[in-house]
Amino acid sequence: MGFTKYIKTAFANRWNLLVFVGGLAFAAISGRPDVVAPLVIAAEVAYEGLLSSHRKFQKYVDARDASVKRQRMSESKEEAAYHILKDLPSDAQKRFDTLRMRCVKLRELARNLKQPGSAESDSTLDSLQLRGLDRLLWVFLRLLFTQYSLARFVNETDPDAIRKDIQRTEQRLAKLDAQNQSTFQTKIRLTLEDNLKTCQNRLANLDKARDNLEFVELEIGRLENKIKSLAELGINRQEPDFVSGQIDQVADSMLETEQTMNELEFATGLQDFDDEVPQLLQQTQ
Repeated sequence: MGFTKYIKTAFANRWNLLVFVGGLAFAAISGRPDVVAPLVIAAEVAYEGLLSSHRKFQKYVDARDASVKRQRMSESKEEAAYHILKDLPSDAQKRFDTLRMRCVKLRELARNLKQPGSAESDSTLDSLQLRGLDRLLWVFLRLLFTQYSLARFVNETDPDAIRKDIQRTEQRLAKLDAQNQSTFQTKIRLTLEDNLKTCQNRLANLDKARDNLEFVELEIGRLENKIKSLAELGINRQEPDFVSGQIDQVADSMLETEQTMNELEFATGLQDFDDEVPQLLQQTQ
């Protein structure tokens, strides 16, 4: 869109539209519209050109567009979080809600310790810390869903049946006459070889899913304790910068975990993890 969006924003300003339409109306009743109207249009073009090229105006438009985009992304992520939580089994839902409410209660306690009786959000966990905790809770929720999806995949896939298919296919391949190079025999051999490779890949995917499931389960426990520790830190250390730094460190340590979840999209159906996260800590329900 480039420079065009600045021109459109300048033109769409309600005060500019009022002046521009008023100028055209005056030209129409002036008796010399052929002279006045071009002057009004020329003034409008000059105004749009000057304002659109002004750096501060461009920053304002960019910031406004980014804010709208973030709002839309946040709403989309919150909807995604709702559906993920809804699809989880009850024990996983309870585990997430318990952890989230623990953070909420500890945040309220930290605020009361710092400023008793105040309803203002002036606690140790400021907005940046809330965003950091929201990100960690978002990772935790996605880990729970990844665990659930992988467990279903592992439980619903029978490795013995796959091994039997591999054995039968290998036996059929062994029975083929290696000297027979006819078109039909070649098709049979290629079909069997392709089926053998598919079965072997299925077995490899199952083994990898088991390994990933173990990793995800360990990460869930690690992150759960990290989030509890960070929430408690907000009470024990009345130092916002220190707490924020600790949250950032934990978030950075989850980058490999986020990458693993992205790679497991085939099993979870979740979109790749990005910088936008839903507001989980401030939800009331």
